[in-house]
Amino acid sequence: MEQDSACFAYFRRHYVHFFPALRTLHRTTVVRQAANQWRLKERLWQRVLAQIPHDATFAIIDSFPLPVCQFARAYRCRRLREAAAFGKDTLARQTFYGLRVHVRLEWPGVIARFCVAPANVHELTALPALTEQTAGALVGDRNYWSPTTTAEWQPHGVELLAPYRSAKRDPHPSWSALLSRMRYRIDTVFGHLVDRCAVKRVWARDLWHLCSRLLRKVLMHTLVVLLNVELGNPPLHLAQVVA
Repeated sequence: MEQDSACFAYFRRHYVHFFPALRTLHRTTVVRQAANQWRLKERLWQRVLAQIPHDATFAIIDSFPLPVCQFARAYRCRRLREAAAFGKDTLARQTFYGLRVHVRLEWPGVIARFCVAPANVHELTALPALTEQTAGALVGDRNYWSPTTTAEWQPHGVELLAPYRSAKRDPHPSWSALLSRMRYRIDTVFGHLVDRCAVKRVWARDLWHLCSRLLRKVLMHTLVVLLNVELGNPPLHLAQVVA
C-alpha cells in the first residue's frame, strides 16, 4: 500500500471491530498518530532483524535518490524544503531535486540501518551514521573510494572496501569486479523498495512523516526476509511470499 489513505481505508474496512473510533476519525488524525509511533516501528524493526541470521561484520553500503518533485517544479516546490537540495542521479545521469537515502545492508540482505540526507551530501559524509558502534568490512561503490577515510576508520575496526574511483585507471580491475559483484545485492534490495514499496513516490511534506513512511517500508521488507528464512526460501525472493 503506497499511500496512507490506502492503509487507512484497509484498516477501516477490516479492523473497525478492534478499533471502533475508526468510524469517526478523519484520515489525517490517524496518519499523525501513526507518524508519532515512529519509535515503536523502529523497535519492532530491530526486533524482527534480530531474528534473522545475518553477518553484522560484513555489510554493503550505498544510497539511492529520492526526488520530492519533478525537476521543472523544483524552484517552487514547498515539499520538504528544509532538507531537499539538488543532486546528481548517477544511474539516470541527470540532476534531481530531493534527498538521498543511505542504507547499510548486512549479509545476506537485510537492512540494518538507514538515514536520510540532502541530495548534495556526499556518500562519505553519511558514513558515521551507518558505521557507529559497528566493526567489520564495508563494501561500497566507486563513490566510497577514499584512502584518507579508509585510514580514519581502520582504528575503529571498520574496513572500507571500494573499487578505485576511475574505472579506466583502475590498478586492480579484477578486485574491483569482485567488489562490484558483491555490491549488486544492495541493488536488488533497492529494486524491492522502489518497485514493491514505491519508496520514490513522496507525498510527505516534512521529514517527520517521510521517516515514518520509510520505516514502515523497511519494516515490511525485513519482515518478508524473515518469512522467507523461516520457510526455507532464498531471503531476497520476495515474490515467493508477497503476491
